[in-house]
Amino acid sequence: MFNNLYKKCLDLAAHKSSKYYLAFISFIESSFFPIPPDVMIVPMVISKKNDFIKIFLISTIFSVFGGIFGYFIGAFFFDIGISIMSFYGYEDKLTDLKDNLMNSEGFYAWLGILFLAGFTPLPYKVFTIASGLIGFNVLIFIFISLISRGLRFFIVSYFSYKFGDLFTQFIDKYGSKWFTLIGITIVIIGIVIYLIFRSHA
Repeated sequence: MFNNLYKKCLDLAAHKSSKYYLAFISFIESSFFPIPPDVMIVPMVISKKNDFIKIFLISTIFSVFGGIFGYFIGAFFFDIGISIMSFYGYEDKLTDLKDNLMNSEGFYAWLGILFLAGFTPLPYKVFTIASGLIGFNVLIFIFISLISRGLRFFIVSYFSYKFGDLFTQFIDKYGSKWFTLIGITIVIIGIVIYLIFRSHA
């Protein structure tokens, strides 16, 4: 099933209405769809290099809108949210998440996790729904989503624009590890900055 969906997304990237399809895929991927918009972004930018900023903005904006939709699925449609969480194997972790958010360390930990979910190959959709289920602050959720998704899609768009097929080969071999490493590094830097400010407070 996933291979067929992957191939379908590649076909949509070559369609004359590819930008509309990119917006749609970016939206639904943030709440339930398993194929990330990166699959479409790379070939679209390579074939239309002058549009790389537009492609980056479309994927970012509609991904964040989709994340907000996922958040409200979790917040107001509990059964649907739980079903999606169960599908991706995260249902059992909800109780621990709620308990951890009751203290400041848990709150900041969720910030880091949410950033990693938006930036790395972690299933972002799971964490958009989970944020709604556990009642995480919606404005902070939107802000973190905008930063993480925007950073990820800008990197993918820019490097596709700059290096073309070489970047495609790199992503195929090392993409997941590369994004995960960068994401973890950013979170660690954030933790260090937080601890420095906290020690001087």
